[in-house]
Amino acid sequence: MANAKDYAILFDASHCTGCRACQVACKQWNDLPGEATENHGSYENPPSLSADTWLRMKFTEGVEEGEVFWDFTRDACMHCTDAACVESCPTAAVHHVEGGVVVVDQEWCIGCRNCVQACPYDAIHFDEAKGVVQKCTLCYDRVSNGLPPACVKACPTGALTTGTLSELRAAAERRVAQLKAAGYPAANVYGLSEMGGTHVLYVLLKHPSTYGLPTGLATQRQKVASGWLSAGIAAAVLGLAGTWWLSERREEAGGDRS
Repeated sequence: MANAKDYAILFDASHCTGCRACQVACKQWNDLPGEATENHGSYENPPSLSADTWLRMKFTEGVEEGEVFWDFTRDACMHCTDAACVESCPTAAVHHVEGGVVVVDQEWCIGCRNCVQACPYDAIHFDEAKGVVQKCTLCYDRVSNGLPPACVKACPTGALTTGTLSELRAAAERRVAQLKAAGYPAANVYGLSEMGGTHVLYVLLKHPSTYGLPTGLATQRQKVASGWLSAGIAAAVLGLAGTWWLSERREEAGGDRS
């Protein structure tokens, strides 16, 4: 593990070929089933994340100045520092662990889906069969044992790398400087400030909006958090029934999550 207190991964879009080895590795390591999908006019597949798909490569296609372009972006949980999913969870089932990684304790999840609605990246989903939410764990089971995430291990081009957050921020900024010098003036680093900074950083060749990535999330996070204050009125109804359940769960677990 690079540094348990400061762990991160870096995705460099300029090195990505869209091979989806990372996508397959995520399925294999986490024992996630394949999904039946239909052709929707793109090689991108499946078309969105779900409880059974925690990582996918997003294909952005179009025409710019008469030239066809085809860009690839990693689509998965960003492991935000100020994670809206963590703030919105009433049982602390969604929480940070060592290294800044956001995980879900399924023993504590009550399936309220607050986190699903709160996530600006649409990276967490409800599993109808299990009654809990599921998402990318940044392979914390591997990371905590000194191994890289499965997606990073499988990447053949070096588009995915691991290290400390501070190291990867510096590496990303150096790479952006190289890309700008090579004729990509819009090159940028995504994730430095979004949601308080994310533990998954992107080096992009174009503005984040080109890839469908949300921007201005430092303020959106505050809106999301304040939105749950009003939602809390409705949640209180669920809370009345959930209080007994949570009390029983705490007794079974032998303690409380602080």
